[in-house]
Amino acid sequence: MSNKWVFLMRIAILGIGSIGGIFLGALADSDAELIAVSRGLQASKISEWGLNLHTPEGTVEHFPPNSFTVFDSDSGPIPSSLVNSCDFTLICGKSYSTSTLAQMAFELLSEDGIAISMQNGLGHAEYLSSLIGQKNVLGCTVTHGAWKDMDSVHWAGRGEITLGSLDGLEPTQKVNQFMELLDASKLSPKWSGDIKKEIWIKLLINIAINPICAITGLRNGEILSQNDIWNQAQSSMEEASIIANASGINLDDVDLAKKLKSIIKSTEKNRCSMLQDIMSGKRTEIDSLCGVIVSKGESLGLPTPLNAMLYAIIKGIEDTYIMK
Repeated sequence: MSNKWVFLMRIAILGIGSIGGIFLGALADSDAELIAVSRGLQASKISEWGLNLHTPEGTVEHFPPNSFTVFDSDSGPIPSSLVNSCDFTLICGKSYSTSTLAQMAFELLSEDGIAISMQNGLGHAEYLSSLIGQKNVLGCTVTHGAWKDMDSVHWAGRGEITLGSLDGLEPTQKVNQFMELLDASKLSPKWSGDIKKEIWIKLLINIAINPICAITGLRNGEILSQNDIWNQAQSSMEEASIIANASGINLDDVDLAKKLKSIIKSTEKNRCSMLQDIMSGKRTEIDSLCGVIVSKGESLGLPTPLNAMLYAIIKGIEDTYIMK
């Protein structure tokens, strides 16, 4: 990185789960100042022990607590020393936490700071824009594979980070410098002139992988080894793509099956986030995946029986096994 300004960035990562843990670990080796926003036991662990990151290459890296500043969001208001001080906030928490995380991002960002939602589902960047302003928000998709156990974050497969402005503009100098930082941290960023389309494509991929793996307990790569499972994954994705097209997203130039296979192969050892949630007794993001498709299908007068079935099964699992 040639621009010293990059070294002076202050970046807040909101939600230190699997994806948030990847960003925290990958950026900890840079000269950016990192703020790790977590809560409860997770915040205490990071404050006391730091972060262990298992890389895709098989190494284990430990980042001590002094690698970042930890803020426990359960502890009270954001400290005055952090308010309006961040150049970027990366929102990595669950989709159902968007309103809470967006408010924290608003309080943390400097006047020209930029909020980026790394979350699954639709509408997060638009929600941030309504609170922070569209010029201070980027849309984003992440295809890196990750899972988390009690002690470590496992970076199970390298993917990409796709960024874009909601109005289709080119990246500013500040954003280019941020992308240089991501690239130097081996996070593989790229820019899209149609980030809304990219977010829809990521939604379709998630619909193909997450509910089926959560129901069956399969890791991502095992989808390809069972024809019936692969066919179901592809069919639910294709059904959701009909809703995307009806919503104004042109997917004619996208080979969804090829893209799905590529992502499955690059994250073959990964336990998807929805399976991790089920295994941990936590609420899933099914409302932001199949639930969104079912809802949009109803408003468009288009049937979505496969997505409705997956939605109902995951909701049944939640009602039976998830901690309230």
